[in-house]
Amino acid sequence: MILWCDGPHDPAEQMRRDALLLAGAEAGAEPVLRLFRFAPFGITIGRGQDPARELDLDRCARDRVQVATRPTGGRAIFHADEWTYSLSAPLADGAWGGSPAEAFARASRCLLASLVRLGIPATLAPRGGDRPPRPQGREGPAPLCFASTARHEIVIAGRKLVGSAQRRTGRGLLQQGSVLIGPGHLRLADYLAAPAAHREAVRGALARATAGAGPWLGPDPPLERWADGLAAVLPPCTRRLSGAAGAALLTAAQDGSYTRASSN
Repeated sequence: MILWCDGPHDPAEQMRRDALLLAGAEAGAEPVLRLFRFAPFGITIGRGQDPARELDLDRCARDRVQVATRPTGGRAIFHADEWTYSLSAPLADGAWGGSPAEAFARASRCLLASLVRLGIPATLAPRGGDRPPRPQGREGPAPLCFASTARHEIVIAGRKLVGSAQRRTGRGLLQQGSVLIGPGHLRLADYLAAPAAHREAVRGALARATAGAGPWLGPDPPLERWADGLAAVLPPCTRRLSGAAGAALLTAAQDGSYTRASSN
């Protein structure tokens, strides 16, 4: 496992990096847990979504809010006031691969242990989770990532703290997710392709369904703090990289030249 505490980049660049890491996992490369933030803030949508249907792209352009498509699925997210991660691994990797449920559960347990270590009173959502009805109606935008919880997702007092989505190819997986710190994700409501009343309903639903770690971490905690927490719960053989030192993983992902995955 490689723990890469990457730096801030714009939405398109962050998604490009994760796509390259997925390609590396598909080729059998060593698993990578990448931590990052968005600068400037922006919106990502799931790979199966139509941006023109989900978002008011004219308003995004006026406000200079960048929009990028994630390699994974899921729904629209406004990335601000958060820590963000991606986990790429070959499906055959004994520690981080396996079935969708196994891989998601392992990743969630690792993330949870790191957050608890930082003093956050987080837990795993109970089996079944909560799936509220979509507030926009059948013809409006699809439900939002942070508006509901599912099994193995991380919550505080039943409210969603971490939202994640996983994509699997023939031989690799990529899981992406966000740890909420503050209320910045609520800004998504401003950019939905929906009437004003529906946007306000979405904002309220998101506020009720989510919780941020800011009360325990402070308003702008450094990403390195989370990296320290993860390093403490990951296997001792984990290699840690910071910033530009991890850029070689992206080049290697294109030619399959870095460490192959272990099968046990």
